[in-house]
Amino acid sequence: MRYVRIPQERIAVLIGPEGKVKKEIEARSKIPINIDSEIGEITIEEQHIQDPLMIFKVENIVRAIGRGFSPEHALILFNDTMDFFLFDIHEYVGKKRSHVKRVKARVIGRNGKTKRVLEDLTSSYISIYGHTIAVIGDIADIDITKKAIDKLLSGSKHATVYRFIEKNMKELRLQRDFPQ
Repeated sequence: MRYVRIPQERIAVLIGPEGKVKKEIEARSKIPINIDSEIGEITIEEQHIQDPLMIFKVENIVRAIGRGFSPEHALILFNDTMDFFLFDIHEYVGKKRSHVKRVKARVIGRNGKTKRVLEDLTSSYISIYGHTIAVIGDIADIDITKKAIDKLLSGSKHATVYRFIEKNMKELRLQRDFPQ
């Protein structure tokens, strides 16, 4: 059995209207999920699993919904080419609220521009929730997104990060179009 804890205010999103989201996860994965809405603990049953990777997919989907993603975006993690990564801002600036707020603002940008540019350039989804930044993206592209967010969290200038993304995404596209 695996346990995942998510914020209580995200439990309703995980369950969905009339239990639709929970039922879809269970139907697609064939893995039962038990939700304790009192403490926000989700239990994922590991018995009788045909696909051993499915348990990790379900765990990532639950964690993604818990970190602020919509069920539609989280459910794309069923796709084998997609991956999930979670940054803890506390690891970069400590636990002081003002520092966390400042660094989150760097990643969000004015009116959400930085977050939008990162998502557009890397074809990924980014969710900033509490003291975490979560990313859902293609396995090949997610490393570039992770490095870009790491650079922003570490204090790099926005223009430097944008150039880094554009250069690396261009190289990645060339490798895909003309494999050696």
